[in-house]
Amino acid sequence: MPGFPFAPSRLDLAVEANSLLRGEANVEIKGVSEEVYHQAGCLIHIITILDEQGAEIMGRPQGRYITLDIPHCESEDTIADIAAAAAGQLRSLLPLPLKSGPLLVVGLGNDNATPDALGPTVAESTFATRHLFQNGQAPAGISPVCAISPGVLGNSGIETAEIIRGICQYLKPAALIAVDSLAAASVTRVGTTIQISDTGIRPGSGVGNERRCIDKELLGCPVIAIGVPTVVDSAAIIAETASTLNDYWQTQKMPAPQADAAACDYAEEKLLSRFQGRLMVTPKDIDTLIEQDGRIIAAAIAMAVHPAANKGNYHNFID
Repeated sequence: MPGFPFAPSRLDLAVEANSLLRGEANVEIKGVSEEVYHQAGCLIHIITILDEQGAEIMGRPQGRYITLDIPHCESEDTIADIAAAAAGQLRSLLPLPLKSGPLLVVGLGNDNATPDALGPTVAESTFATRHLFQNGQAPAGISPVCAISPGVLGNSGIETAEIIRGICQYLKPAALIAVDSLAAASVTRVGTTIQISDTGIRPGSGVGNERRCIDKELLGCPVIAIGVPTVVDSAAIIAETASTLNDYWQTQKMPAPQADAAACDYAEEKLLSRFQGRLMVTPKDIDTLIEQDGRIIAAAIAMAVHPAANKGNYHNFID
């Protein structure tokens, strides 16, 4: 892509970093394996970083990065199918059944900023059951789950990682699922891609506001990260637009100049200089996307951890 503005390590989505590194020649990346298949209308792309060489090239920790490209949700049945597919991927990463402690769901982000409200939306929709086990009132078919939205540093004055670590020291969860909004390098991925990984999460990395990493090393339990792109950097939009125009001109066999890296850099400087090169763009219907994707993720978590939850009754396991 001409003038693409970011290094692979700056991309929230591993699938985008992988595509950028492989290039048009689709060259294999050493230390990285890939698996791609379709399920329930979703394109599932599993990237596994196998060793230190692969981690250095990809700019992210060793582990598994699962991407679900989801179809347009036209009905409750579609939502159920997508959630079930995501639940299957979650089960492959979680230490099930939950015997050593509860599952802690953490909704990262700021619920006062709609594009950043995915995490709090999922936490609010999570079926909390830990207290039922403490009171001896837990019905059959459910697992101990608790949820929290710690807010953001600007509001609390406390690092999110510090809040979560304190909670984990007391609760000693069997695993933690952290849900956060991501930034994409393509407008086509906003609200239509779910990434699940077992390497933890660094809040704010995609929007240039990187905080302390929340991972197993910090918390002492497996940390599964779930994210959906809700914004796109305008510099990436410039590069993607240039690439699209080049394709159009070639298709039409038009005598037009190529929008190369220099042209993209020029446009970025002219248009984005007042924003210090960082302007994040989100769609007009972002509130609908947040509600929809939050529901899918909450349902996926429920179907992954509660034995009694399935596609037909998941409504009973989300709030």
